[in-house]
Amino acid sequence: MPEGDTLVRTADGLRPWLVGRPILAARAVVPGPRVEKVIGATVTAVEAQGKNLLIRLSNGLVLRTHLRMHGSWHRYRPGERWQRPPGRARLVLEVEGSVAVCFDAPVVELFEERAAGLHPALSRLGPDLSKPPVDTTECLRRLRVPERAAMEIAVALLDQRALAGIGNEIRNEVLWQRSVSPFTPVEQLRDEDLAALVATAIEVLREGAATGRRARHVYGRVGRPCQRCRTPISVVHQGTDLPRLTFWCPGCQRPPA
Repeated sequence: MPEGDTLVRTADGLRPWLVGRPILAARAVVPGPRVEKVIGATVTAVEAQGKNLLIRLSNGLVLRTHLRMHGSWHRYRPGERWQRPPGRARLVLEVEGSVAVCFDAPVVELFEERAAGLHPALSRLGPDLSKPPVDTTECLRRLRVPERAAMEIAVALLDQRALAGIGNEIRNEVLWQRSVSPFTPVEQLRDEDLAALVATAIEVLREGAATGRRARHVYGRVGRPCQRCRTPISVVHQGTDLPRLTFWCPGCQRPPA
């Protein structure tokens, strides 16, 4: 699943080919956005915001995509063969010398820049851990709100309203690195524990954004020995709204007494 670091790399890859160029053609294959409104407008910015990709335009409009589990952005030369079937393209933007294609994204929308502060998804995002500087105090304040007190920390880390950019793979790795049980309620963790989790997540996200690589100590390693204590890695579905696979070491990620 694309996480915050992947979106940063995607934005970095598209920016040189789109920014400063007018949109020559645009089409969407999802209901909702009338993307013909962007034709003729110049791309002014391409940026990641949490796990969203935003393309800002000179006419005051913003294109937003959310890749969810399987989406991705590709950039091609005009006439170049695409690596995926055209039927999987959800948004296509053509500028001079380049074609940007978003495949398999379930969320493609167009909104006015002036309404960004009221956007139901973007306006509620927590601090973006991929963008310095990160306000750690605000991160802790959001994790400490009453409705997250009894929430298991692995579930809280995925809540984009608390911290933006963390996905399933990174939250598993961060909890392992800090030897924190994924099932520990937020209220049982000290402020210094939460601050350490935030700091580690920032490191993992920024390393991934810079290199495109992430170390996998527990994610996808069920049954294999923990690299720290040799206990076999376990896996379970965790969460209620959208259960995710949690990988952890029962030996060195024990809940606090």
